[in-house]
Amino acid sequence: MTWATESPTDKNRLNPWPYWMTLTFVPLVVLAVLQGGWTILLIPFYGWVLMPLLDIIMGKDLRNPDPDTPEAELFWFRLLTCIWFPIQITLVFGSLYYLTRVGQYSTLETLGIMFGIGVTTGTVGIVYAHELFHKPNRIERGLGDLLMALVLYGHFRTEHLLVHHPHVGTSRDTVTARYNEGFHRAFARTLWTGFGSAWRAEKAMQARLNRSPWHPGNPIWKYLGLQVVFLAIAFAIGGWIGVGLFVFQAFVAIWQLELTNYVEHYGLTRKHLGDGKYEPVRPHHSWDSAHRVSGLLLINLQRHADHHAHPMRRFPLLQVYDESEVPLLPTGYPPMTALAMIPPLWRRVFNPRVRAWRKQFYPEITDWEPYKMGTLPKPKGAG
Repeated sequence: MTWATESPTDKNRLNPWPYWMTLTFVPLVVLAVLQGGWTILLIPFYGWVLMPLLDIIMGKDLRNPDPDTPEAELFWFRLLTCIWFPIQITLVFGSLYYLTRVGQYSTLETLGIMFGIGVTTGTVGIVYAHELFHKPNRIERGLGDLLMALVLYGHFRTEHLLVHHPHVGTSRDTVTARYNEGFHRAFARTLWTGFGSAWRAEKAMQARLNRSPWHPGNPIWKYLGLQVVFLAIAFAIGGWIGVGLFVFQAFVAIWQLELTNYVEHYGLTRKHLGDGKYEPVRPHHSWDSAHRVSGLLLINLQRHADHHAHPMRRFPLLQVYDESEVPLLPTGYPPMTALAMIPPLWRRVFNPRVRAWRKQFYPEITDWEPYKMGTLPKPKGAG
C-alpha cells in the first residue's frame, strides 16, 4: 500500500505561500552584509540547524497533490521560481559592491559573508535553476541558465538533462555516487569529469543535428559566455578581489549542489541486462524524503524518485512513495549532506541501507562486485 493510497489526493493542498519561505534567505543575507559579526552565522544556522529541527517538529508531509492539476492553477508556484534570478543577481553583485567599496570588514568576515551567499545561491538558486531548466518554456530555461552562470556551473544543465537523467545509476553518470565512495572523492571526480561529460553529450547532440560541436548553436558557448559576463561584472565592481569573492561564492554553491547529488543516488545502480543495456530508470533508483519543512525550502527536490519518473512535472505536483517502492532517507537533505562530509560515518549509516536495498529490489543478483561503478560497461550509445 502506498502513501498515495493512504492519503487521498488533496487538491486543496496546492497552497503556494509556504514555499515562499525560501525568500527569508534574503533579509538574512542583507543583515549579514550590513552588520557582519555574529549575524553572518544566521544563514548556515537557518539552513543547517533550524530547518532540520523544524523537520523533526513538523514531521513528514505524506499527501499527494493531483498530478493533473492544470498549469493555470500553478501561477504563484511558477512566479516564485521566475523572480529569483533578479533577486539573486542583486544579492550577489550588491554584496560585492558593499564589501569591496563600502564595508570595512576583516578578511575572515568578508569570506564568511560570501560563504553565506554561496549557501544561498546553492540552496535556493541552483534548486530553482534545476526546476526551471527542466521545463520546455524558453524563458524558464533561460532563467535557469542565468542562475547557473551566477555560480559558474552553466554546463550543469547539459550534464543533468542529457547525461544524469538518461544514465543515472550507471557508469556513464558522473554524479551517481559509487558504493563505498566518500563524498570528497566523488566531489573531486565530478569537478574533474563534469565539463568533459557535458561537452561530449552536446557534441553528440550537435552531430544528430548534422552540425559541428563548434557551431554557435551549441549551448556550451552560451554557458561560457554568460559566465564571462558575470566575471567581468565582478571585476568591474571590485577588481581581482571582486572576482575572487565571486568565484568563492560559486564554489560554495557548487559544493552544496554536489553534496545533494551525492545523497540523492548514493550506491543505487540500475540492473545491467547485458550488451551495454540497462533496465529503465525506476523510482527506486533515488533516495526519497517527504520531510515537510525541508521540502518547502527545497521546493520538493527531496521527492526525487517521482522527479526521475516524471522529469517535466512541476515541483508542487511531485508525488511521494511508500518504503516498499523506494529507499527512504532517515531525514531531509540538510542533515544528510552534513553527514556526507564525514565519509566513515556516512558509510556506517548508509552502506547497510544500500545492501538492504539490493536485497529488497534485486534478490536475484548474488554478485554485486561488477556493480562497483566504472566496472560495468557504459550504456549502449552513451558518449
